[in-house]
Amino acid sequence: MKNWENSSPKERDNELHALTTQGDITAKYLVNCGGLHSDVIAKKCGVDPEIKIIPFRGEYYKLAPEKEYLVKNLIYPVPDPAFPFLGVHFTRMAKGGVEAGPNAVPAFKREGYSWGDFSIEDTVEFLTYPGYIKMGSKFAGMGLKEIYRSLNKGAFTRALQKLLPEIQENDLVRGGAGVRAQALDRSGKLLDDFYLKHTRNMLHVLNAPSPAATASLSIGEYIASEVFSH
Repeated sequence: MKNWENSSPKERDNELHALTTQGDITAKYLVNCGGLHSDVIAKKCGVDPEIKIIPFRGEYYKLAPEKEYLVKNLIYPVPDPAFPFLGVHFTRMAKGGVEAGPNAVPAFKREGYSWGDFSIEDTVEFLTYPGYIKMGSKFAGMGLKEIYRSLNKGAFTRALQKLLPEIQENDLVRGGAGVRAQALDRSGKLLDDFYLKHTRNMLHVLNAPSPAATASLSIGEYIASEVFSH
């Protein structure tokens, strides 16, 4: 998405033209699937996204190989309907191994994959957004618990033990992390469903936060039908 930083698509002769670092791009229809930068791209296209993308980092542990036998299937908690994050769970991976997590830690950079990733520009942008302030006041306690669990392996382990009591702290090995592109509206509501904005020749996908969502065949078919109908 960095290719778009100095470009605002212009419409000429019923076509869209965008100058990027990879050269001039011309198209009749634009689909914005920019993830962490989707709101920025929408603004550059002259569209008010009406939301802001807030990055939440999800951190994982891996089960030690000798304890993988404990997880024979997916183990998920009952989700909290008031909060769009599922909570820690166990996932058997297609290529082997078992992941445990993720948590949901506010990131201070759009690509904030670790505590060392920090952007003053992004942080100021998030903290001055009215919806972020309202969300923070509503979920401050939960946010602090997530941060504590991120920094304390014992706390992370205790959360996992609610699903699998046999798990011990030394059964867990630090894994990777992902960043969820979570849409937040001006009222402080965290969107938990797809959020799309249409114009005559553009479709902006502004909330597709989970891996399951971004891999959804039905939403892919819908986006494709929107493109081919124009």
